[in-house]
This record gives sequence, C-alpha cells and structure tokens, in this order.
Amino acid sequence: MRHRFSFCFAAFLSAVGFSGPALAETAHDFTFESIDGSPLPLKAWAGRPVLVVNTASRCGFTPQYEGLQALWQRYRDQGLVVLGVPSNDFGGQEPGTESEIKDFCETTFDVDFPLAEKTVVKGEGAHPFYAWARDSRGDLPTPGWNFHKYLVAPDGSLAGAFPTTTDPLSPQVIQAVEDTLSVETKL
Repeated sequence: MRHRFSFCFAAFLSAVGFSGPALAETAHDFTFESIDGSPLPLKAWAGRPVLVVNTASRCGFTPQYEGLQALWQRYRDQGLVVLGVPSNDFGGQEPGTESEIKDFCETTFDVDFPLAEKTVVKGEGAHPFYAWARDSRGDLPTPGWNFHKYLVAPDGSLAGAFPTTTDPLSPQVIQAVEDTLSVETKL
C-alpha cells in the first residue's frame, strides 16, 4: 500500500509539472546548459562515467584545469566525460561572462572538454543536479569551494566525490575513474 501511494504521489507531482530533485533517481535525469547555450543532458552520456567539476577562473585551484584536461585526454576514448561547471559561488572567483570563461579555458589551458554555463552549485538556488547529489548520498562531501568533483557512474548513480584539494590526477581520482570505466552497464 505504501509503495502504491508513493508511486501515485510521484505520478501526481509529475502531472502537475513538478520535476525537482526529489523525483530524480539518477544523474541522467538532469540537464545543464552548455557554455554556448545548448542543452547538455546528462542522459546523453548514459553508459559512460562523467566527472562533474565546479570550476572558477580566478581561484588558487584554477591550475586544476590542466589536470582535468589531461584526465579527459587520457580516458575519453575509453568513455570518460569531464564536465566543467563554472560557478561564482565561492569568493566571486568566476565573475566573467560565458564567452570570457570559454575563451580563458581554451587559451590558457587548452580545454576542449564540455563546459556548462555559469551555474549555482550551493544553497537554495543550486542547480537540481547539485541538490540531488547532496541529498542522494549523504556520505559524500558536497562542494565547499571551487573544483569539487563528483564522479557519476555509467548507470547515473554517484560513484564518488572529491574535495577541492584532491588533484584530478591523484591516485584516488584515477582509481575511481578506472573502476567506473570497467563497469559493464546494461542501458
């Protein structure tokens, strides 16, 4: 009876247009906007691991772009996607426009992995993906600063989270990425 009620309530919320993080089951239920303004649905990468990183251009950790690009180049042919999500939430360290951010990333760090538009990643106004990540795995750290990393498994679940101070080429990140690349999914 309880399961039936939950299903009916979820169907009702969906019918009235509510699609917040409470109804999301996997990361594949979310879409970012690209830095160029087109949709970036995470479901487009179903079956592949995705490293989602909130970034900033004027941060002491900004050189991590270099490691993110190296990780992307090393594993993209095996399926890894790196998604940079610029955010101005921490110290106002991403004040630029989308065009300025994209130009900075491309010219300073040769970034060619996907970038989202500037996005709120904390608090009440957080992008639904970040609210879902915070709520779905309470055991994982949430963004406390720029360059926090969430690893989404090929099935859309959260496989891990790495704080700002964890370098993208650290043994922990490399091992987690390789573990998700070796997972066979049936999507």
